[in-house]
This record gives sequence, C-alpha cells and structure tokens, in this order.
Amino acid sequence: MKSQKGITLISLTIYIIVMAIAIAIISVISMYFYTNTSALSKTINPLTEYTKFNSFFSEEMNHSNLKILACEPNYIAFDNGVQYTYIQENQGVYRNQVKICNDVQKCEFQNKIKNGKNVVSITMKIGTSQEKNVDYTLKD
Repeated sequence: MKSQKGITLISLTIYIIVMAIAIAIISVISMYFYTNTSALSKTINPLTEYTKFNSFFSEEMNHSNLKILACEPNYIAFDNGVQYTYIQENQGVYRNQVKICNDVQKCEFQNKIKNGKNVVSITMKIGTSQEKNVDYTLKD
C-alpha cells in the first residue's frame, strides 16, 4: 500500500475550528482594549479642560496689583480688562471672547476675604467628573 500524504477531511475541519477559536479570542481581547481606550479618553478630557482653565486663571491671579471690578456667580471681571464668563447654554468658560474650556457643567465664581487677603473661590464641574472647589489668592 502506498503511503497517503495529504490532509483528511477530519484534520481540515479541526484546523478550521482551531483557527476560528483563535480569531474569536483575539477579537474579544481587541474589543476590550479599544473599549477601555475610549473610556480612558473620556476620563482624561475633563482633566485637560480643567488644566487649561487653571493655567489661564493662575496666570491672571499672579499679576501684581490686580483688582476685581465685579464678581457674580457666572462671571468675574478684573481691572486689567480681562473677564472670565461661564455660559451655561454653550457649556463653556470664556476669557473675554475666547472659549478656553468645553463641556463645563457648572462654574461659579465667588470673591471672599480670608486672613486679610482677597480670595477668588471657583467651583467647577467638567463633564462627568466630580465637582472641584479651588481658592485663588490675589497677589498684592
């Protein structure tokens, strides 16, 4: 009898089943990877928006002899001509006419005096993140 070289129908079926299982496992792993990556980008976005606002506002508060002209819950105006405004309909914080933050759910400005110093307290909620309350002290 001659030796039979080749693939039988049973071995071909086993190869196809093993390949299908391997492809299914790889697709499930990649689906979890891409789902977690998009979830991560949603959590980073509020942090970047808050950091942008913080950098603008911190720079403003470091100016010498800065005076607050008006402070209402939705805006604050300084004597150097800069005004920060929260517009709820646009979900944004504006520095004069330029939008510096997106997806802002809440932003309230409050002027206080602590230990004889002028302090601006800001309460912000960006996206689905938790509400943050930060105090900025005016530089003398």
